[in-house]
Amino acid sequence: MARAVTPRRKMINTTLAWSVGLLIFFPILWIIVLSFKTEGDAIKTPIEVLTSVWTFESYLVVQDRSDYFKHFSNSVIIAMGSTLLGILIAVPAAWSMAFVPSKRTRGILMWMLSTKMLPAVGVLYPIYIGFIKLGLLDTRLGLIIVLMLINLPIIVWMLYTYFREIPGEILEAARMDGATLREEVLYVLTPMAIPGIASTILLNVILAWNEAFWTLNLTAAKAAPLTAFIASYSSPEGLFYAKLSAASVMAIAPILILGWFSQKQLVRGLTFGAVK
Repeated sequence: MARAVTPRRKMINTTLAWSVGLLIFFPILWIIVLSFKTEGDAIKTPIEVLTSVWTFESYLVVQDRSDYFKHFSNSVIIAMGSTLLGILIAVPAAWSMAFVPSKRTRGILMWMLSTKMLPAVGVLYPIYIGFIKLGLLDTRLGLIIVLMLINLPIIVWMLYTYFREIPGEILEAARMDGATLREEVLYVLTPMAIPGIASTILLNVILAWNEAFWTLNLTAAKAAPLTAFIASYSSPEGLFYAKLSAASVMAIAPILILGWFSQKQLVRGLTFGAVK
């Protein structure tokens, strides 16, 4: 029998939850504060920073110096393109592993997951040379392919987990009614797994949006996304704290807004099938 939660314990749990949440959010909050300060004020003590004049100067300078909307459009195209391409590949793979498993299925899944433990710098050189030979360096297509490949294990694992929660008898009934494999996947499996697929898409858009290592090493100007936009405010002369903060806020704002409005869908998808 579950023990009742007393008002005192509930208050303690709520306080701890808010404390942890504020602790996690504080770096983002401080970046937002610094973005509204001048470079001179941004390096002062925290009290002096908070009491100094607030200004949009850093945002205006960042917008004048860089083409924000070009970097933004690159980020949108690369994040959405890599995610959708990954979904197209992962759905058939996850379906076959979930509903037509073999003795090697578990081993293949573990091998796919193990590739995420490989240091990215270990394969940078061959990929860089290959991109030069194929003409994919500093292109959106090149980044879409790379980000799709590095996130594909996560996409397959998540979809595999969701598909395993769907009773196989439903798909068998569809086959008995004359459904083809394509109809089975599109009209039976996909609608039932919409929460899981949606959360997978959201999570991988976030991962692709935040990817910095590959975007900084495989782009220069044409296909540079917002991660490169942020990095441009770090120079050999030092960091421009206020401008760097303004650029960071401009880069993370779209994905924060997306996460805020889709948090219920994301939680619903991540807990899909958790309660029988």
